[in-house]
Amino acid sequence: MSIVVTGASGHLGRLTIENLLERGVPASEITATARAVDRLHDLAERGVAVCVADYAHPASLRAAFQGADRLLLVSGHLVPDRVAQHRNVVEAARDAGIGLLAYTSIVNADTSGMLIAEDHVATEALIADSGLPFVLLRNNWYHENYTASIPTYLQHGTVIGSAGDGLVSAAARADYAQAAAEILTGQGHENRTYELGGEPAFTLTQLAAQVTEQSGTTVRYSDLPETDHARALAEAGLPQPLAQMVVDADQAIRRGAMHTDSGDLNRLLGRPTTPLAAAIAAALPAPVEA
Repeated sequence: MSIVVTGASGHLGRLTIENLLERGVPASEITATARAVDRLHDLAERGVAVCVADYAHPASLRAAFQGADRLLLVSGHLVPDRVAQHRNVVEAARDAGIGLLAYTSIVNADTSGMLIAEDHVATEALIADSGLPFVLLRNNWYHENYTASIPTYLQHGTVIGSAGDGLVSAAARADYAQAAAEILTGQGHENRTYELGGEPAFTLTQLAAQVTEQSGTTVRYSDLPETDHARALAEAGLPQPLAQMVVDADQAIRRGAMHTDSGDLNRLLGRPTTPLAAAIAAALPAPVEA
């Protein structure tokens, strides 16, 4: 069985390939694709096929997908023509006769009302209309969305946001990658939608408390009005469109759109998801020895 993973130069694609190899999928049956393959040389040295596949260039997609049985479409970057790029991938997959197309969408895509969900909803419709057997992997936030900011939390003693007491069912990026590998190697997943998220869900107040507990430095959650949150992000150097997306996502958390208790991720993993506490512990700076 030949498996193609797109976006292999990114974190999720790379982790998915590593998981496939750990599961015993022969390297010769895996194809890693990216717009630029300079970061994939180590995979090639391990026997994984490596080739360029640019979502904006259909010819590269058709060449990469030729002879493949299963495909993981890792959603592309937030660009104005993202849906058009995804359409190129879906059409190339259809033309190649892919037997299963898995797509990384976002949790509660069709009901969340999030700005970031709009492209995912449109892509899901393209996939459903393609006639290909498919799986929608509606991923929640990554723990890493938050743990990457731990140095900033510690520096300022504050987690800023506008999510109120809303719950977010984030999970480790590696958990989502393992779930994707399970879909790509398993059976009985055709034409199913999985709402994926970690357990237990947490509030940003609980996030701050966990950072405080593990670091020994007091960190508090500061819940801001939307306009103040957007202003703070802009002052921190975030481009306005991205700041708007972040604030909109926090509003989705506030109204419960980033919470799922489906249990889908646990079942796909066959184990509990990685807890937030473990993710924070792994991300905290190592103590400096005297």
